[in-house]
Amino acid sequence: MNFKYAMIMKKFYTFILTVTLCLGINVNAQERYVDEIFTDVDVSSDELYGVNATVLLVSVVGEAVPQPLFADIYSPTGDTETARPLVIYAHTGNFLPHPQNGSPSGTKTDSTVVEICTRLAKMGYVVASIDYRLGWNPLATTQEERTATLINAAYRGVQDARTAIKYFKRTVAEFGNPHGIDPGKIVLWGQGTGGYISLACTGLDDYNKVLLPKFFADDGMGGFIPMVIEPINGDIYADSVGIVPPGYPVFPAGDTLCYPNHVGYDAEFNLCVNVGGAMGDSTWLDAGDVPIISVQTPTDPFAPYTTGVLIVPTTNEPVVEVSGSYDVQTMQAAFGNNAEWLEHDFIDPFSTRANMVNDGLEGLFPVVREVPAQVLDSSPWDFWDPATNANHDNGLLTNPDMSAVKAKTFIDSIIGYYAPRACITLGLGCDLQGSGITVGVEDLNSNDVGLFISPNPGVDQITFRTSTEFPIEDIYVYDLEGRLVAAHVNVQNNVFELQKNSLSTGMFIAELRFADQKRVSKKVIFK
Repeated sequence: MNFKYAMIMKKFYTFILTVTLCLGINVNAQERYVDEIFTDVDVSSDELYGVNATVLLVSVVGEAVPQPLFADIYSPTGDTETARPLVIYAHTGNFLPHPQNGSPSGTKTDSTVVEICTRLAKMGYVVASIDYRLGWNPLATTQEERTATLINAAYRGVQDARTAIKYFKRTVAEFGNPHGIDPGKIVLWGQGTGGYISLACTGLDDYNKVLLPKFFADDGMGGFIPMVIEPINGDIYADSVGIVPPGYPVFPAGDTLCYPNHVGYDAEFNLCVNVGGAMGDSTWLDAGDVPIISVQTPTDPFAPYTTGVLIVPTTNEPVVEVSGSYDVQTMQAAFGNNAEWLEHDFIDPFSTRANMVNDGLEGLFPVVREVPAQVLDSSPWDFWDPATNANHDNGLLTNPDMSAVKAKTFIDSIIGYYAPRACITLGLGCDLQGSGITVGVEDLNSNDVGLFISPNPGVDQITFRTSTEFPIEDIYVYDLEGRLVAAHVNVQNNVFELQKNSLSTGMFIAELRFADQKRVSKKVIFK
């Protein structure tokens, strides 16, 4: 990493951290499901939520074998609520075991997973970090085989995520609700590879949606067969058994590829979150699907931001065309699936930042960073221990400035963007206006607030003055690409001097915020 880049990143993280701390100071009251209102979290490890057939050991034992499926349960210490929303969290890892996957991540106890799950629990959620079945062949010599083994891995991931949903609903109905959850308020959150699972669970509600030309294989006799066959692989809800017939490749006749789990319980959930990842095909989405919050770096070298071919991270080989967050959210907008969020004006800096770069797609948070063109930027929210992680060097290829401090600043933004939308979708009764996050924004003009800006253009500083009855509360400064470049909160004055400091020469948008959700935006120039 060159010195100039390192200094840019250091200033960037310091700035983001400063904004976060200032925002915390400006909050008058702590709001459950918006703020971390609990100090400690209880973690119950390795709770069995299901059993299903893994293909991971086929090369060793010659058949699929039953695999216990486990979840780590996070809950706020000392909480007395008994009907809390549940987040089911699926980790990343390329559908391969760690460390053989070549990635620094790949377990339900990854540093990023633990950080996010802990924060959500401190906000009042119950969180279940699940493992799921792994195994496919990224080293296959043909793209068709890579596609076939990967779509099967994703299909198993969908079955396992839905098994987890059904399990927790069953704990409420049959086991006395030991985790104190509301089965009607469930979030499915996927990170990286887990994002493929959460998105697939959102759109893939019918086996027939898998029957796309790209998911058919040459049968060697002049025809084509589906890569996923329901009687063999089981149904998408893991409600039916899947049995291998004679003549099926790889597995012996009579082998079981799917065991039914928690039959009789539905696998419906209320909100999808994908932090990275993509959807197997955007046509899987329909009107009426649950809202989706998508976070992705548009420069992700492996998962496309729009629609493109998925690349194997370790070999750079092509697999299959998939649709990333931008195209997923374009479909969501067309169907109106995120429409409930459009009824609110979000004024928090995370939403403001996202709205500057998401082309008006509510629910999409593109993580756009200023990095050198040669730097591959995939998941800046990831972090790990360099001293103990066998794949540390591989991780630096797409996260060269990895650190816990950096990752946590991006996690701040992800959760800050997620929290108010989850409050709305899950009906959590959050006072978003009282928290200074949303609703009732009124755009005023300069005359309304007696705004006078001088000098403009300015050299070293620009002064803002307003009439006595309109003291400035906060000022946010954005460049013309919508990036937040300066934030001054809790100003509480009718005069404010904006110093150029590290701002470059050029034009910016200064957004002045006032009491009662009022704001004024003006162009300013430093020369």
